[in-house]
Amino acid sequence: QLQAVESGGGSVQPGGSLTLSCTISGDISEIYLVAWYRHTRERTHEVVATITKFGGTKYSDFVGGRYTVSRDIIKNTVYLRMNDLRPEDTAAYSCKPADASWGPGTQVTVSS
Repeated sequence: QLQAVESGGGSVQPGGSLTLSCTISGDISEIYLVAWYRHTRERTHEVVATITKFGGTKYSDFVGGRYTVSRDIIKNTVYLRMNDLRPEDTAAYSCKPADASWGPGTQVTVSS
């Protein structure tokens, strides 16, 4: 029933930053968990970060303290702020509320 639309991707140099946005159809306060995934040829669905309806967050090890996931209930949007980006961060990023279908994703490319 739920769907999410991602935006904010782009091309940046190593060390740069991006903020990805995920606008969700539906009240995010009623969604238990929203997860950010990244997609590459090597790993099609790799969890990047999660945020619960209570505001709790978790990050995969490769994030290394560089990302912050947050939410804005009024805007019905979840964000992923990505700092100190590295070439290995290059991937398509998707935001998926629990039990929702996959959205289109947004591409992040990090290169010199």
